[in-house]
Amino acid sequence: MRYFLLILLAWTPTVFALDVYQEPQEFVREVFNGDVEPHVLWITPALRPAIREIMGHDLDVMRVRYWGDDGRAAWILEEIGKERPITAGIVVNRGKIERIKALIYRESRGSEVRYPFFTDQFKGAGLTSAKQLDKSIDGISGATLSVRALTKLSRLALYFTQHIEANRGAP
Repeated sequence: MRYFLLILLAWTPTVFALDVYQEPQEFVREVFNGDVEPHVLWITPALRPAIREIMGHDLDVMRVRYWGDDGRAAWILEEIGKERPITAGIVVNRGKIERIKALIYRESRGSEVRYPFFTDQFKGAGLTSAKQLDKSIDGISGATLSVRALTKLSRLALYFTQHIEANRGAP
């Protein structure tokens, strides 16, 4: 019985991995060099078809918070990798990705998506009219679903920023 408990204790952290690389609030503070007030994007029925096209499913939220203004926005978004959510911070500046960072990683595999060799590929990426990234993102062997999750979140952040900019000043 003692050996069973030791094996169980040794196995548990890999199954229920939770790596916090940076708290979301700290990411936003770092991006804007201090505190900034959040804004809200309401997920209206008009947005839902594009969200479904990008993500492959509906978002289970009524609104999404973002920070920034004047063409630059920071988003904290989540998507399931294989089984658990990955929380990412994404900064869009003038329609291009300025920065992406895996903030909280809950999967047991694929955490390589947090390293600059992967995330730097997104810098300067924009969104095509077909809601795809306009540059190719190389995958990581063993992290395919995590790569897909961050790619989807990048596309969503770009789409949301486009939507905000297109509707700026609208009632």
